[in-house]
Amino acid sequence: MSDPHPAFDPNQIPETAMAWLDAGKGAALATVTQTWGSAPRPVGAQLAVSSEAELAGSVSGGCVEGAVTAEALEAIGDGRPRMLEYGVSDDEAFAVGLACGGTIKVLVEPIGVGDGPSRAEIEALAAARAARRAVGYLVDVQDWSRRLIDPEEAPDAFSADRSGFQDEEARRFLAVHNPPLRMMVIGAVHIAQALAPMARLAGYDVTLNDPREAFASENRFPGHTLGEDLTHDWPDAALERFAPNARSAIVCLSHDPKIDDPALIRALASPAFYVGALGSTRTHAKRVGRLTQAGLSGAQIARLHAPIGLPLGARSPAEIAISVLAEITERLRKPETRK
Repeated sequence: MSDPHPAFDPNQIPETAMAWLDAGKGAALATVTQTWGSAPRPVGAQLAVSSEAELAGSVSGGCVEGAVTAEALEAIGDGRPRMLEYGVSDDEAFAVGLACGGTIKVLVEPIGVGDGPSRAEIEALAAARAARRAVGYLVDVQDWSRRLIDPEEAPDAFSADRSGFQDEEARRFLAVHNPPLRMMVIGAVHIAQALAPMARLAGYDVTLNDPREAFASENRFPGHTLGEDLTHDWPDAALERFAPNARSAIVCLSHDPKIDDPALIRALASPAFYVGALGSTRTHAKRVGRLTQAGLSGAQIARLHAPIGLPLGARSPAEIAISVLAEITERLRKPETRK
């Protein structure tokens, strides 16, 4: 049976809906399908609503959740999916607080009743997500037929991590469910203690590595399990097993060349979208010399973000962690941007 309390995880919206069903409640999923102007949540953002008006997730950052919840409760009762639209030109939108500009369309689907998705369909979606397998949820908003698709059927949507309608008629909506982003942190130092929980909240699966057992311990990193996402291997071996892909970020924080350099040599030859290392400009200049001597090309070394983090004037470990996660986010969402 599903965990009855997954609503606290903002990245587990379909799973939360299934847990409510397991508990004997009704549930509906609301999904942003289109936005215009300054809508606060992207296409694909989801809100789960139980028959007891419990909420998980968000479709507008709080602007229209009340109205969507009311519609979701009605959908659970009558079994009819519905497409909702809220914008500044609508009296109803002003009533629920979307007066900051922008328009959104939200698809509301009751699970397991009427024309909504079957429980088996949402279970299959949740199973693919649990297996860290990329999957798409494709729904025809005219005849309410649905199916799960593999990335090969919509490669551009999956590579861009972009949900949306797949035709000009706005009939076939695809919700892209890519596996979670991944982060490997080398050097279980004080900055890592702040960065790990922040990254998890941002949707990353976080793995911590430090060959120094006193640093990489379960006491210092609650929620991480030794041997699974907390390792004492040498960094290059740990990265070999981690197998960075295009949805991976590598963060080197040990400030010790014996630890960071083997990791960087492996990371900069990988398809990871972000590689960063702690250290001053002078430290980085010496690092570049060592990496060059190790055989890395100028193009590979140019991928390295160092000194790590956006220049926010950060001083404390938590502030530095914020600057690191901000830079990673910028690199992910605006890949054309360079320091």
